[in-house]
Amino acid sequence: MGRLSGKVCIVTGAAQGIGRAIGEALLDEGAQVCFADINGDKVAEVATANRTRMGGRAAAVTCAQVDVTDRDTVRAMIRHTVDRFGRLDVMFNNAGVNKPMNFMDVTETNWNFIMGVNGLGCLIGMQEAARQMIAQGNGGKIINTASIASRQGFDNVAPYCASKSAVISLTQAGARGLARHDITVTGFAPGVVATEMWEQVDQDLMEIGAAERPGQAMEEFSSDILKGRVATPGDITGTTTFLASKDSDYMTGQIVMIDGGMTLV
Repeated sequence: MGRLSGKVCIVTGAAQGIGRAIGEALLDEGAQVCFADINGDKVAEVATANRTRMGGRAAAVTCAQVDVTDRDTVRAMIRHTVDRFGRLDVMFNNAGVNKPMNFMDVTETNWNFIMGVNGLGCLIGMQEAARQMIAQGNGGKIINTASIASRQGFDNVAPYCASKSAVISLTQAGARGLARHDITVTGFAPGVVATEMWEQVDQDLMEIGAAERPGQAMEEFSSDILKGRVATPGDITGTTTFLASKDSDYMTGQIVMIDGGMTLV
């Protein structure tokens, strides 16, 4: 019996990277998990791999295609999860995007794309999960993915920094607004994590002239990490599982930094 036995969880942005790792860690602690992502084919492959991995608990895994900026598809994702598992206990608003541009080159299109997914997508996910939890009447947990970039601005990723600062504000606002329904709202802020998203950011930074060679950006961003190395997704899941479990029941409105000591705030 794991810490999350009987709990039903949704993780968005779960086709790869941190999101996939979060979902798999929840499964390992006994949860029933909906892996959700805008890439329907890829998230279906992840779900299939985890059904195989779970063997006798294969029925604990489902998946959904979702565009977190589209309220109708978010509602459909939640409805699918509830139809499959009977309820929703934990919602991870993890889906996120980044597209580096030098500060003076940032366009409205770049801004709206990043803020739409990372900011509005988080808000919609919080609202629709809360509606389901309120209807159930037994509370719940909403957990949002922020970033080290929510604590300070970087000139090549200004919209991303702003969007992750928005996640902090939404987490605090949601905590205040939903406390009377026994719904806690927390978040976590990873630092430099070796994922597919970082590989793409690395390429993007070279394209805009902010880096000269592969791996340079990660090296420079991570040079001040006290732990002496970049994180893996597995370094993040101890905290995310804690936030999903009853062990965090008295925590709300807080963002947990998981950056190896890169930013001390």
